[in-house]
Amino acid sequence: MVTGGWIAQADRSRWQRQAALELAAILADCWELPLLSWTVIPAGPLLEARLAGPAPAGHVRAVLAAWREALRLEDYQEWAGGGTTRLRAAGRRDGVRVRIFASVFEEAT
Repeated sequence: MVTGGWIAQADRSRWQRQAALELAAILADCWELPLLSWTVIPAGPLLEARLAGPAPAGHVRAVLAAWREALRLEDYQEWAGGGTTRLRAAGRRDGVRVRIFASVFEEAT
């Protein structure tokens, strides 16, 4: 038996609106930065973004660094495996959790 409260549809709807409003503010503030693919996540006020498409490692790292600085995302992690290094930056902005993901692929030699 699972205990605890259910999350009401009204809560999910409120979180989604809160995250969408924050995304609009981010896009207005950061219009000059390279584009990311954004998703509003309905599990709490949460935004996730990914760098779209493969790009050279230096470009991927520079784009992620620019977004980290602009959004003041202090939690940064890298982990490698299977020929790919995964990057993640995370933080909060006006009560909304923001996470940005990217991948750097090893070049064939």
